[in-house]
Amino acid sequence: MPQPSPTRAVRVGLISDTHNLLRPEAAAFLRGSDLIVHAGDICDASVLEALGAIAPTVAVRGNNDRGGWAASLRDSELVEVGSVVLYVIHDVAAIDLDPETAGVRVVVSGHSHKPSVEERGGVLFVNPGSAGPRRFKLPISIAELLVDGAEVAVRLAVL
Repeated sequence: MPQPSPTRAVRVGLISDTHNLLRPEAAAFLRGSDLIVHAGDICDASVLEALGAIAPTVAVRGNNDRGGWAASLRDSELVEVGSVVLYVIHDVAAIDLDPETAGVRVVVSGHSHKPSVEERGGVLFVNPGSAGPRRFKLPISIAELLVDGAEVAVRLAVL
């Protein structure tokens, strides 16, 4: 996985709930990422292929990811970015570990379509929201993490 350089933070693009739609604005936002993390509900392998053309991509399976193309996706992933550990899962309610005890600094989830950032017990919980088709009156959103050594900054963006 990407390692921070002495002169530059690692940029991790966060996306979720694309539901078979990779918006051009989302792809533009993700350009320049060192790594992309998709927190599930991808719904088609072509979305992962397009993301992979932008940067190395890690994805987890969401409740709508079915069929042969999704068979290799895991329900959760641990991702190391330098000394920072990310735990990626589609539905935060399904976490099967204690992030703080496991040394996780950031939990990335999706499912709710609601963008949020919250710190609990030294663990940053980030939901980039939904970058796919609009659901109800929720915003179309995406996020990025900047990892610099052990420091992590997050930015949500409404598209």
